[in-house]
Amino acid sequence: MSDLQERVCNWLSDQLGWSNPRFVGGLSGGNSNLSWHFAADGQQCVVRTTPNEAISPNSGRGIEREAKVLKAVAGRVKSAELYAYCGDLSVIERPFLVQEFIDGVSITQTLPEGYSDPVAATNALGLDLVAQLAKLHEISWPDACLDGLGKPDNFIERQVDRWMAVRAEQSERELPQLFELGEWLKSHIPPSEGAALTHGDYHLDNTLASKHSPEIMAIIDWELATVGEPAMDVALALLFWGEKRVPEPPGFAHLQSISRQPGVIDRQALANHWASLTGRSVEHMGYYIALAAWRLAAIVEGAYCLYAQGKVDTPYAASLAHDVPALLLEAQHAAQGDW
Repeated sequence: MSDLQERVCNWLSDQLGWSNPRFVGGLSGGNSNLSWHFAADGQQCVVRTTPNEAISPNSGRGIEREAKVLKAVAGRVKSAELYAYCGDLSVIERPFLVQEFIDGVSITQTLPEGYSDPVAATNALGLDLVAQLAKLHEISWPDACLDGLGKPDNFIERQVDRWMAVRAEQSERELPQLFELGEWLKSHIPPSEGAALTHGDYHLDNTLASKHSPEIMAIIDWELATVGEPAMDVALALLFWGEKRVPEPPGFAHLQSISRQPGVIDRQALANHWASLTGRSVEHMGYYIALAAWRLAAIVEGAYCLYAQGKVDTPYAASLAHDVPALLLEAQHAAQGDW
């Protein structure tokens, strides 16, 4: 147990009155924040905080946002209960939140052994994946619980402008299709059906599923949540779903790879399921899948730039040499209606 984790134990004892708190271990998943598992006499929790190598002075805002979102969705969406938020930097030199520990599994490439039929289980998870989104998107703008979580006006245009500007300023290789697609996305923005709370990074890996039956227990990793276009959430989940991936291997091949097997429900069926639950249209889903792939490519290209500059050397950053162009290729196909 590190000094920081020992200080968290003291805080849990002093501020929450927990008896004999102790560090259990780190929890895997996510590239941006740390998840630590703590236990006490009769209690368990997860502490979410920024990593040691976080260098941005704004890195703690994601933790604060996550705490706000957990409050907003409490009782309305399957999520961990927020126990506390600590913005006092004197405790561990960074903000952290304390949330409920849920004994589930984040599914990527394999299903839990307790699932008997892989195809039926995957189909059930896919339908539940979009059903949970439908519940989330019921929290629509305006709603008092969403105050301070985003500005829905011109949301898509601002997203495209932001990442076009970032990539124009910071680049290490020629990616003309990124800018061509960005211009196309700006000129083809569909009419909005109304803003709602969006997760911002929604796919099966950012949920916890039961170890015993194919159902989602909680949505996790809320630091990118905002008030935006709900179809963007669906599109990102669909991008990673099923056998219809254009490149081989596809970008971020591990995400939802359990869905790439014969007999699994397809993207259109999942999109239609979400539409039936929300009353929203899927007419422009090809656009939103193109936007999801393009936006992700534009964001993670920043990590590839650090790799190319020799500032980081991780398998994840190295894999972006392939993954970013692969995502842009998928965006091009979706923009043409092929999804």
